[in-house]
Amino acid sequence: MREYLFRRLSLLIFMLLTLTAFTFSLNYLFPGDAITNLSGQVNSSYAQSQALADKYKLEENIIVQYGAFVGRIFNGDWGYSLSSGQPVFEHILLLFPATIELCVYALAVAIMFGIPAGVIAAVFHKRWPDNIINSLTLMGFSIPIFWLALLLIMVFCLGLGLFPMSGRIDLLYEIEPLSHFILVDIIAQSFPYGGLAFIDALKHLALPTIVLAMYPTTVLIRFTRDSMLNVLEQNYIKTARAKGLNRRQLILHHALRNALLPVIKQIGLQFSTLLTLAMITEVIFSWPGVGRWLIESIYQRDYPAIQGGLLAVSVFVIFANMFAEFSHTLLNPISRNQAHGKI
Repeated sequence: MREYLFRRLSLLIFMLLTLTAFTFSLNYLFPGDAITNLSGQVNSSYAQSQALADKYKLEENIIVQYGAFVGRIFNGDWGYSLSSGQPVFEHILLLFPATIELCVYALAVAIMFGIPAGVIAAVFHKRWPDNIINSLTLMGFSIPIFWLALLLIMVFCLGLGLFPMSGRIDLLYEIEPLSHFILVDIIAQSFPYGGLAFIDALKHLALPTIVLAMYPTTVLIRFTRDSMLNVLEQNYIKTARAKGLNRRQLILHHALRNALLPVIKQIGLQFSTLLTLAMITEVIFSWPGVGRWLIESIYQRDYPAIQGGLLAVSVFVIFANMFAEFSHTLLNPISRNQAHGKI
């Protein structure tokens, strides 16, 4: 296990170095001068330009400049946004919790519906529940999320008026941002406004969560179904069936436990996928997350914000994938043996 951790840590360091090197190179690939792209400050005087050149080591070689860039990343100095004039790192700290909150709730919905549906489809293999679930899964997998989002807005917002179209909470409610997770902040403040703020936040969260959860739900259904069918064909399942175990005991105590091991890794991988899908969802529903901010920065050609947003999202995706693989290795004995080079 120690060798496995060392290999994964080495891979993590290599990926982070590659990511930071690519992000650093964007300062010279973007239009404009390197000082503006690094600092986000425009129309600087000669003295200010000289001070910035000294700060960013522009007179030194490229290796020294890259080392200074990595040091500023760890210190939280990510430059200033060209559009707002505020530090990029403060924007990310303020907006990233909204994206994480939306992804967490979407993943929770995907797990709640995807895994049970996959188990039911496997248990009733080639029967009508399996056929219905497979048909719905194919439809959900094929529908683009932007089209689904617009369809839900047209029906439930414009047509029926059941849900709001944008934002995280109505402007009438003032919630102090303690953790920047809107539901957590409302609960921490003891459900102000008689609980109406919590209900309003749930209504704002409902449609974006459904849209974002559609893709991972279909993936988990198909993955759980295939894993369950594979486990049900194993010899130990046939032996347990021959010993007289009923169908419920066979599925819950033997098949399901082993079938979920590869699904755990897939759950972690789907969370990183949700971060990329959240960008489209946030734009359509005007959800104040880092994805919407990054898309707007691209439209505004805000190069320091683009650089910082890509770096933050990429680092989070890397750590999410690493955590998913590490969790799968800890829970799966076969993966642990393979990590040690044993069969």
